[in-house]
Amino acid sequence: MANSKISSLVLRSSVVAALGGLLFGFDTAVISGTTDALTDVFDLTKGQLGFTVSSALIGTILGAATIQYPANKWGRKPTLVLIALLYFISAIGSAFPRMLTFYAHSTTLDWASFMFFRIIGGYGVGGASVVSPLYTAEIAPPKRRGFLVALTQFNIVFGILVAYVSNWIIGCCNLGESTWRWMFGVEAIPAFLFFVALAQNPESPRWLVAKGRFDEALTLLKRLILNEDEANAEFKAIQESLVAERSQGKEVFFCWRYRKPIMLAVCIAAFNQLSGINAVLYYAPMIFRVAGASKEMALQLPMFIGLTNFVCTMVALFCIDGFGRKKLMYVGSLGYIISLAVVGIMFTVYSEQFNASIKYIEQQDSAAALIETPGSAEETTVQAPAIPKAGIYGVLIGLIVFIAAHAFGQGACIWVFIGEVFPNAIRAQGQALGSFTHWALNAVVSGTFPVLLGLIGPAAVFFTFCGFMVLQLMWVAFVMPETKQIPLEEMQKKLGIID
Repeated sequence: MANSKISSLVLRSSVVAALGGLLFGFDTAVISGTTDALTDVFDLTKGQLGFTVSSALIGTILGAATIQYPANKWGRKPTLVLIALLYFISAIGSAFPRMLTFYAHSTTLDWASFMFFRIIGGYGVGGASVVSPLYTAEIAPPKRRGFLVALTQFNIVFGILVAYVSNWIIGCCNLGESTWRWMFGVEAIPAFLFFVALAQNPESPRWLVAKGRFDEALTLLKRLILNEDEANAEFKAIQESLVAERSQGKEVFFCWRYRKPIMLAVCIAAFNQLSGINAVLYYAPMIFRVAGASKEMALQLPMFIGLTNFVCTMVALFCIDGFGRKKLMYVGSLGYIISLAVVGIMFTVYSEQFNASIKYIEQQDSAAALIETPGSAEETTVQAPAIPKAGIYGVLIGLIVFIAAHAFGQGACIWVFIGEVFPNAIRAQGQALGSFTHWALNAVVSGTFPVLLGLIGPAAVFFTFCGFMVLQLMWVAFVMPETKQIPLEEMQKKLGIID
């Protein structure tokens, strides 16, 4: 696909597939505005609330690990339709969890039902993180593949921003006890639109070739590519690649031949979470309050984080095909290191004041009680600490730069890169492996973050994240290949998978 122009079919299909990413971001972030209501409705302890908030990750990990099977057997498009249905069911079920318990008046059963529907939504999130970029990578021309696949990441951060804004708008509507239901239920609208829009999307031509449906694949390629000669050449390249793959024998994913793409996918996905990005996103209000922000401001600042994420992702979207993946990762890695070091230094220099802030917050409300600090039973009153402005602004600016670095580097590159390094026959499995690694480490890092804050302190936590990002910078410099504008079939030769 040498032609850099994008056909209307490719653009429209990529935008529709990326809606899976928008729902991914919305479903992940929407629960942040409902935690107080869920605690009251289901009579949750702090431990139960934490498990409730993270319950969707169970489905996400399962979805990332297993969605490859329907994607390979049924096709990319039918699997996206399935994901849209899961989002819709999760939205309605989370808003009205009692429907599963046949209106039995049992708080415990209703809570279990709610988590069941959240896990269904999580499965959709995990599935979308695999299939949306996979599908787009297989229909996109090489020169614009980075831009089109990155639309999924753009929509993820846009979905997070939409969830924050949607929660704020619904919260201002004075809907009373049903407010939290509306926050979850509104997701059914974009899920339904995603389902309807998919009807006009074609199947992946590479999947059609793999299934021996050559006439359909060639006809589709001529619609996707604006030049008939290029379409014929692309069809021939896909066939030759498939023959070369199958000549190697039965496809076994975990084998020596695929060691390079497997290692690359696992590394970029692992570094993504070892930066601490999701821990910061999940616990941003708590971090901001420890840094000296008021309770009200701590709830508003995540909207600025969402906006920063959105804007920087949009900038990266238009740079990724021109600059390449490695340059964006260089910039992102340096941004990570500088911002995390600044936050760590602030928490070190002003440790006494920040520790006093933690104690003050714990006694003022239970929202920040995830941080465990030793204290005497006689301590009943703690004065609000006077944190120097240098410490407050250092943490706040450091975290904003951290989010910007993530959006411009890892956030823009991860799903594009993983979709590019695997050959056709195992691309779905490869995308699933990368996504599984991403979500499994997400659960580990975000789950241990509040515990580590109490055990070793915020400074040590952020310096640890900084150390991992130094390792990422070395990996980018010495291991990561550049993949921009390289046809998917040629990438196999570059990585030594085929001769």
